[in-house]
Amino acid sequence: MKAIIQRVKKASVRVEGETIAQIGPGILVLLGVGAGDGRKDIEYLAEKISGIRIFEDEQGKMNLSVADIGGEMMVVSQFTLYADCRKGKRPSFTEAAPPGEAERLYLEFARLLREKGLKVAEGRFQARMEVDLVNDGPVTIILDTKS
Repeated sequence: MKAIIQRVKKASVRVEGETIAQIGPGILVLLGVGAGDGRKDIEYLAEKISGIRIFEDEQGKMNLSVADIGGEMMVVSQFTLYADCRKGKRPSFTEAAPPGEAERLYLEFARLLREKGLKVAEGRFQARMEVDLVNDGPVTIILDTKS
């Protein structure tokens, strides 16, 4: 499982011109589910992301988590994180999980974050989305459960 997390001042998702989700300060998670990913992967990422200290304390050090600042989270499915561009010019997505399995794990991941007391907004699985964000820093971190 792969995730790109971005510290944001705000983020929103539109589908067909309608805003379906928005958050204020917090973390935007672009989540890619790979073939063979399972419960251990989402548990690891939920624990890591909910506690990652990427927000600044009074001294300007990245020492606070999203919960510490009372921030919000947004999770957006992103199968293209599994793009394989080694051959040719068109990416292959054979390493991405099948849609049914990916959606199940995506929804379970968001649920685990909520169980940790976080406010979590979601994109719409398999929809063509427009994601707007104001990256704060910029702070962008790549996580991979296989690394």
